[in-house]
Amino acid sequence: MNLSMKWLNEFVPMDPMPMRDFAEAVTISGSKVEEYHTEGADIDKVVVGRVLSITPHPDSDHLLICSVDVGQAEPLQIVTGAQNLKENDLVPAALHGSTLPNGIKIKKGKLRGVESFGMLCSLGELGLTTGDFPYAIEDGIFVLQEDCKPGDSIQEAIGFNDTKVEFEITSNRPDCFSVIGLAREAAATFQKPLNLHTPVVKGGNGSGKELLSVAIEANDLCSVYSARIVKNVRVKPSPRWLRERLRVMGVRPINNIVDITNYVMLEYGQPMHAFDLRFVEQGKICVRRAKDGEEITTLDGVERKLNQSNLVIADAVKPIAVAGVMGGEFSGIMDDTTTIVFESACFDAVSVRLTAKALGMRTDSSSRFEKGLDHNNCLPALDRACELVELLDAGDVTDDVLMDGKIHVQPLRIPLEADWINRFLGCELKKEQMVEILNRIGCQVEGETVVVPTFRPDLQHKADIAEEVARFYGYNNIPSQTLPGGAQGKYSARQQFDAAVNNTMLALGLSEITTYSFISPKYYDKIRMPADSPLRRSVVISNPLGEDTSIMRTVALPSMMEILAKNYNNRNAAAAFFEPAREYLPTEPDKLPIERRVLVGGLYGNDADFFTMKGIVEDLLKELDVTGWDIAATSNEPSYHPGRCAILTIDGDKLGVMGEIHPQVQENYGIGERVYSFTLDMDVMYAHARLEKQYTPLPKFPAVTRDLALICNDEIPVNDLQKAIIRGAGKLLENVRLFDVYKGEQIEAGKKSVAFSLVLRSGDGTLNEETTGSVMKKVFAELEKIGVNLRS
Repeated sequence: MNLSMKWLNEFVPMDPMPMRDFAEAVTISGSKVEEYHTEGADIDKVVVGRVLSITPHPDSDHLLICSVDVGQAEPLQIVTGAQNLKENDLVPAALHGSTLPNGIKIKKGKLRGVESFGMLCSLGELGLTTGDFPYAIEDGIFVLQEDCKPGDSIQEAIGFNDTKVEFEITSNRPDCFSVIGLAREAAATFQKPLNLHTPVVKGGNGSGKELLSVAIEANDLCSVYSARIVKNVRVKPSPRWLRERLRVMGVRPINNIVDITNYVMLEYGQPMHAFDLRFVEQGKICVRRAKDGEEITTLDGVERKLNQSNLVIADAVKPIAVAGVMGGEFSGIMDDTTTIVFESACFDAVSVRLTAKALGMRTDSSSRFEKGLDHNNCLPALDRACELVELLDAGDVTDDVLMDGKIHVQPLRIPLEADWINRFLGCELKKEQMVEILNRIGCQVEGETVVVPTFRPDLQHKADIAEEVARFYGYNNIPSQTLPGGAQGKYSARQQFDAAVNNTMLALGLSEITTYSFISPKYYDKIRMPADSPLRRSVVISNPLGEDTSIMRTVALPSMMEILAKNYNNRNAAAAFFEPAREYLPTEPDKLPIERRVLVGGLYGNDADFFTMKGIVEDLLKELDVTGWDIAATSNEPSYHPGRCAILTIDGDKLGVMGEIHPQVQENYGIGERVYSFTLDMDVMYAHARLEKQYTPLPKFPAVTRDLALICNDEIPVNDLQKAIIRGAGKLLENVRLFDVYKGEQIEAGKKSVAFSLVLRSGDGTLNEETTGSVMKKVFAELEKIGVNLRS
């Protein structure tokens, strides 16, 4: 909902204040401001100029040289190509160094050898249209007909200086979808008087009953329908003040009659419509359900088929409007319209919502009706429209209101329990303070009862009353206190684990992503999942948005590959992502699937390779203090390169898989370089993680270092050698580190040289040569068992 600050000041006399202060205050009191913007703020150094003389350009058939008075000591010479100017015209003049909308800069220069010290502006160049100034032309310089003089700021001269405030209004506050509703909130927030106007219609132009009759057949969908006839309609542009307000509120001015209906909708929040009486057959209006198969062509030129669930406004022959949504094509106001019918009604919110959705035509009118409007606002809005007709001399209003139905909504009465409110809020307010706040928002307090105005349908319970007290007393004024019971909130062990995983991955340079759990069955083909794989059996969505989101994923790898492919196709040279994802494994029919939590990662570019990815996984497991895990090469993962993939296990459980993505999979995703990915089981990691750090004293005794150079068959994994060393060294081994792998001329074919550095230490004393020698013998014995010898 947009709000014009000039319009607001008509109802609430706001002292000049910074817009930031206004926005913060009303946001804290419950009316959230999304943004605010002052019209013409992006226009600078554009002033009113008077054309003193016009002479042809000596070197051009279409350029003119204008001498323009811009309120300075000397007139400026400005060259223009517009042909609609004459002497003494007032025009917008952009001076040297000026700025126009969209950041356009104007500087002095030469046009065909003649100096020009600025530019004369059209409507479009100022960000305006002929709807804002109907007397102007689209193609040509904007010739002003305003009361202004040379040198005046163009924003001030044409009223292009209002401030628009955009509010986020919740659906339970239909009253705030109006200027009056927001004015009530502002008055209550700043404790200012609220100056509401009671419409006065003079009439005196006969009765309308002979021209029109109204009736409601569908009383369950329309509680009241009121109308008033205006004769001798004079269709013309609206005055500038009205056009300005509509523009700021985001509504395009059309003509005085249409503008009045829009103005009242914005001011009162009550949608209205004006019918041309010529097209109301037999002078009868009936609010009824549509007939099955009945058709109507709406104002947007679209033919729509109706059914009995749709409420329509019909004449004696046909529907002339979809109730609460949009009028028919012949219900609009034309230049030759002479007699009109203003309508104001209350339609069922659910009916309007369903009709608008079914017909695919959500409008400003339907968006208001579907939230539930105040029935008591119906007649005042009609009177306001007719008052504006008289004010703008747009026609002659008849004397009587034609109405069917009853306005039967009575104010709700809620007990005022001051003690309960204080306990509920945790504050100590006096009843008088509460009464004063409630009076500010339009409630009346009669003894121990709050009489809620009908424009506040959200106030239904004493808790709602407490909320109103709290937001205008100020949430910041309510003292903080601990929750009853003394329980203090804290992260669970699993939440701490999840946070540690995320923080570690971010620290390692990966960016977190979030993907949908819904995927297409075709994704399984893209990652080369075998046709007989049990993972192809997925949970099928009953009402999917489309084929691409029709099943729940059983593996998270396709989602990661989609993101990597998108980044690669967007020419990002490198990417590294992770996602704490969920995989869904179906169980029995009509049973919920098993949700498996996994950590999936993917990277490419920046010289990424298998060992880069392996280092990321190792650092993560080290940070989580997951120990005792094992890694083994595998060629049984179809999505990965058969020679560059490994399985991680711990205590017999599969911890995860990591490797280079299979070249065919990379091709399926259109990625032209090597991609690496890993998937780790979060539940297995959590079961073996130790987040509680155990600190030990610094060692008292020195360490002994031994380097081993070993010879073994090339096919023996280095990890097997490391495991043998760990088994042989036992508790005295503090650290073992691989520092060299060599294959070359000095090594027998089919063999490799592997070098480790061992650190041995005892907590009981300094290791002597005998103890160290005994440990190394055990290490050699374990290595010999797997065919490994010392390099000579």
